[in-house]
Amino acid sequence: MTPIYLFAAVLLLANAGVAAWRIWQGPTSADRMVAAELMTTTTVAVLLILSPLVEQPALVDIALLFALLAAVAMANFVTRTWTLLREDGQAREEARHD
Repeated sequence: MTPIYLFAAVLLLANAGVAAWRIWQGPTSADRMVAAELMTTTTVAVLLILSPLVEQPALVDIALLFALLAAVAMANFVTRTWTLLREDGQAREEARHD
């Protein structure tokens, strides 16, 4: 069963490489954020797969920490983007009334 887990981990690491490429290429900040979430999810999956293989239960705790940080980062991104869009919409509305 171990070769299957190692193959899955390698496949997930290749997925993380694709996400890293998308972060580098962009083109928008939303694309980059979704790719960062993909990379975080992939990292969590790899850590959960490798934890029993290397007999390190602490990797599960690290995976949970990554998941928590990803949720906080996404909430921060959405809040920041929503605020910027609202401010931009108000500026356009004011410019239209002038």
